[in-house]
Amino acid sequence: MDIKYDYLIVGTGLFASVFAYHAKKMGKKCLMIDKRSHLGGNIYCEDVDSINVHKYGAHIFHTSNKEVWQFVNSFVEFNRFTNSPLANYKEVLYNLPFNMNTFSKLWGVETPQQAKEKLEEQRQRYAHIETPANLEEQALKLCGDDIYYAFIKEYTEKQWGRSAKELPAFIIKRIPFRFTYDNNYFNDDYQGIPKGGYNKLINGLLEGVEVKLNTNYFDHKAELDKFADTVLFTGRIDELFNYEFGVLEYRSLSFEHERLDIEDFQGNAVVNYNERSVPYTRIIEHKHFEFGNQPFTVITREYPSEFTGKNEPYYPVNDDKNMQIYSKYKEKADLNGKLLLGGRLAQYAYFDMDDTVEAALRLVKKELYNL
Repeated sequence: MDIKYDYLIVGTGLFASVFAYHAKKMGKKCLMIDKRSHLGGNIYCEDVDSINVHKYGAHIFHTSNKEVWQFVNSFVEFNRFTNSPLANYKEVLYNLPFNMNTFSKLWGVETPQQAKEKLEEQRQRYAHIETPANLEEQALKLCGDDIYYAFIKEYTEKQWGRSAKELPAFIIKRIPFRFTYDNNYFNDDYQGIPKGGYNKLINGLLEGVEVKLNTNYFDHKAELDKFADTVLFTGRIDELFNYEFGVLEYRSLSFEHERLDIEDFQGNAVVNYNERSVPYTRIIEHKHFEFGNQPFTVITREYPSEFTGKNEPYYPVNDDKNMQIYSKYKEKADLNGKLLLGGRLAQYAYFDMDDTVEAALRLVKKELYNL
C-alpha cells in the first residue's frame, strides 16, 4: 500500500460516515475499513423483495436539533413515520408510551385527573422509600405496582438478563407519563425514516470515499497505522488497548428474521412482549416503517443475550465498575495525539442516531475546522 492517508477510519457506521463526508469535503484523503461485508454498521438495511429490513434492530430517527435534521435530509428525504409502539402483556395490547390510552385500558379511567389520582394512589404505597437501592425500588417509587409489574419488571429483566433487584436504580431515572391520548413515543420536533432505507443515507455520505470491507483492523493494525496521519476508531475501546484494564461489559442481541406470505402480521412497526415467558423482547414488522403495501411481510424477533465477545455488543453496562474501567481507557486514548474516538463502542455509551450525528459534527468542527 503506497498511498498516504490523512485519516484511517475504522468502521463505516453513522459516526464514521459523517466524519468521512466532511473530511473528504475538506480535501482530506480517507481510507475507511470495516470487518463486515456491508456499509452502515448497525443501521444497515437489507432489501428483501422491496422491503427494507433493519438488519440490526429498529432504527427510528428522531431529533429536536434542526441542524442535524437538515443535515441528514440533505442526503435522503425522510418520511413522516411516527413511532407508536404497542406492549403485549398476557395477550392484551397496550399503547406506549404510558398515556391516557394505556391508563384507560389498564384502570378504566377516562380523564387525566382520574389517571393522575390513580397513579398517585399507586405511588403512595412506596413513598417510604427515600433512596431506592435498585431498579425495582426506583420504578415502584415512580409508578407503583400495576405499571411496574405489567410493563417494566419482566421486560427489563429479560433485556438485562438479571433480576431488577440486582440492577442499579439509575437505569430508570424517570418514567414519562402523558395525560393525553397521544401515542407518539418521542417528544422530538422531527421524526422519520429515510425513504428507501438507511443505506441511501450512508451511500450519500460516503460517495467518493475509499472503503475496504471484510477488513478486520486488528488483523492488519501495525500495517494500516503506518499509512495514516490519524486514526478515527469507532470500535470497542477495550479491544483497541488489548483489554489492558479489563473487559467492558455489554448486553447483546440476536435477530430472527422471517418472511411471511401474508399482507400484515401485527399492524404496527413495533410490538413489545413484556412477559418473561416470551423469550424475545419485541417483534418488528419492517414494511410499516415505510408504509409498504406489498402482499407479503417481513418480521424480526429480537432476543436479548449475554455478550460473549463473539457476538455483537449493543448496550453498555454503565455501572460504576465498568465506568471506572472505561475512564482508564479514555485517559490512555487522550494521550495519543494520532487517535480519535467516536461512536457508542469507542465512547462506551448508548447513543440515539441524532446524538451520533451531533457528536460527529462536533468532532468535525474541532478536528477539521479548529472550532
